[in-house]
Amino acid sequence: MSGAVKYTLGRIGLFVIVLLALWPVELNFLLKLMLAVIFSAAASFFLLRQWREEMATELAAAAQRRRAEKDRLRSALAGEDEQDGDPGRRA
Repeated sequence: MSGAVKYTLGRIGLFVIVLLALWPVELNFLLKLMLAVIFSAAASFFLLRQWREEMATELAAAAQRRRAEKDRLRSALAGEDEQDGDPGRRA
């Protein structure tokens, strides 16, 4: 499973756990939701650090691959990637 999926499911799971913990408290429902968002975000900062770093690594690798592919395509369009040895001829 990818790091982004694990991290997202972890964040949702923490939110649900905190919301269920706040359920018996006598507060407005919207206030419970806001508190659950805040507390789950703070908890995920510490509890989900490994998954967040894994996701960041995967995203950085994907960005690097896209950048390399973009550079390769630009050089091919500029004619720098000629296969036939004739630099003056364009495809």
